[in-house]
Amino acid sequence: MNYQRELDKLIEKLKKEERVPRLLLHSCCAPCSSYVMEYLSDYFEITVFYYNPNIYPESEYTKRILEQQTLLSDMKLKHPAAFIAGSYDRERFQEMAKGLEHLKEGGERCLKCYELRLRETAGLARKGEFDYFTTTLSISPLKNADRLNEIGTRLEKEYGVAYLQSDFKKKNGYKRSIELSKEYGLYRQNYCGCEYSRL
Repeated sequence: MNYQRELDKLIEKLKKEERVPRLLLHSCCAPCSSYVMEYLSDYFEITVFYYNPNIYPESEYTKRILEQQTLLSDMKLKHPAAFIAGSYDRERFQEMAKGLEHLKEGGERCLKCYELRLRETAGLARKGEFDYFTTTLSISPLKNADRLNEIGTRLEKEYGVAYLQSDFKKKNGYKRSIELSKEYGLYRQNYCGCEYSRL
């Protein structure tokens, strides 16, 4: 499926209807969220949900969440974005990763981590009566957009909130995120986040 084409179709529909839906956007980090917020804030009322219990050590987690909050306050968006901080639930991540610690980045452990974070996002989206939920994760060249969208679509059925299918690498999204990171002086980490991705 061409996820960008599907997103383009939805955006055209929203523009015709002059409707601005509420979107809960799971963010993995400020650099990845920069382009996604710039792009989607023209069409959605965004709440950024920072939920990443995979990040290690805690000092790194703190650095990244503060960077996200700073970016939100600095960016000029058509519809200003709100922010929700998820809990730093390290034990939950470690329980999920048990037996998968030795796997290479991009494998089964990472797919389970995507689902852990998207499941939390879907639950909050239902509770907060959002119209859509999605994640910034697909902007990374190292993340599998097909698998992310499969997980999101499955959770859509389970939680009853529409998943915004996307592949934010398209339209030079990753390149633009690098430009915005420079523009806003963002800290760009050199590993995904978990202790196993540092090995």
